[in-house]
Amino acid sequence: MTTPSAQFQPTGGASLVVRTRLAYLLPICLVATLGGLLFGFDTGVISGAIEPLTARFGLSDFMKGWASGCVLIGCAAGVLLVGPISDRFGRRLAMFLAAAMFLASAIGTALPNDIVTFIIFRIIGGLGIGIASISTPMYIAEITPAHIRGRMVAVNQIAIVGGIALTSFLNYFIAHAKGDPADPLVQAWLTETSWRWMFGSGILPAVLFALLLIPIPESPRWLIEKKHEDKARRILEKVGGPEFARQEFDSIKTALSQEKGTWGELFSGKLMVPLVIGIVLAVLQQVTGINVFMYFGATIFKTMSSSTGVDAGLLQQIIINGACVLFTVIAIASVDKWGRKPLMHVGAAGMGISLVAMGVMAQTLTDPTAASGWMLFFIVLYIGCFGLSVGPVTWVILAEIFPTGVRGRALGLATFFLWTADYAVTQTFPMMDAKSSWFVAHFNHAFPFYVYAFFCLVLFVVMFFVPETKGKSLEQIEQFWHKQ
Repeated sequence: MTTPSAQFQPTGGASLVVRTRLAYLLPICLVATLGGLLFGFDTGVISGAIEPLTARFGLSDFMKGWASGCVLIGCAAGVLLVGPISDRFGRRLAMFLAAAMFLASAIGTALPNDIVTFIIFRIIGGLGIGIASISTPMYIAEITPAHIRGRMVAVNQIAIVGGIALTSFLNYFIAHAKGDPADPLVQAWLTETSWRWMFGSGILPAVLFALLLIPIPESPRWLIEKKHEDKARRILEKVGGPEFARQEFDSIKTALSQEKGTWGELFSGKLMVPLVIGIVLAVLQQVTGINVFMYFGATIFKTMSSSTGVDAGLLQQIIINGACVLFTVIAIASVDKWGRKPLMHVGAAGMGISLVAMGVMAQTLTDPTAASGWMLFFIVLYIGCFGLSVGPVTWVILAEIFPTGVRGRALGLATFFLWTADYAVTQTFPMMDAKSSWFVAHFNHAFPFYVYAFFCLVLFVVMFFVPETKGKSLEQIEQFWHKQ
């Protein structure tokens, strides 16, 4: 099985037709995206487990927040570790390390009898998330030809969203496994046992990920960097044929000869522009509001539940995750056709308009139920625009714009800022939305949406300064920075 032919021109080489051998490449990329699935799984599982955990351990408001948010500490540490690990020992080993941490976390968070033990293993899971959030898209970007690279990296976002959706449905059905959660007997089971099953359900995918990593090849770019050139040639030939392998091999060698692969090179003048672009895009992906959207969405869905009779939790997950998955599929189909910049511009504009509309309704309406239909429309539009653009395409760009020798370090640093921004947004949203705050007194719960809309505008402007990478090899992108 091959893809339709595509024109490809390695740096300094003649144009050739590439017929990607999907029968070889696609299973490899699907195995790698299991890291994204576990990324989403470990991120989302806490949503259904936090209330039973709070009841089981008698958590204060502070400890409830810490039990939920401590994973971000592990994420931030993981992304700083993965750069040196993946640059020295390989992309595949980094993914295997993430699988091991996911497994340890799934076991450790399912069994504890005290909250301290739970938090320790939750942080370990955060390390796995941090490592997987970089190593997976980086590996996929380095093993796929330019003409399908965007689609393949974007598939990882589907896996992340799929992992979150999987935990949502697992949490819901585990919580309802013994009957109505309002029943006192069921409540006792929820408090003592249900959350253990929620976290323990991550054991199987973690083991599967680790086992499936064993037969897949290492990144050919990393192998060439480490002088394992024969192995790299064989992998490239399996991906795109002998002529593609020859020209791609020469292109990678030429690019690597200009690199040092050190932190000093990363902070040098020639790479300062892509580094700043990567960090800014990583931060903007978070400060446009996606990871706190559940706070506002929950209220809308509870209102809908009272009039429709549908369970609010299940309704919320079907609509939110369904919209995100659907539009991410559209992004995968179009990112290599339309390009990165058009998708990001359309997505940022759609998100900003949706947020302003929701802010206006939240500020001006005295009865939120009066416009629940319109509010739902703009929620779905916002989430759809994120799934179409800012969610998957940011990861595509981050995986592309850095040179091979420093890609692990650069991605680690950019993603460190991503997780830091995630924490900042999570921490500040309750402060802006508190009933006693100045913001609520003057804006009636609308202020956070105006803030996130402003950052959508910033993202829209920033994308004018980001070069289009559609159809370019990683080495061509690298040469672009050298010429600046």
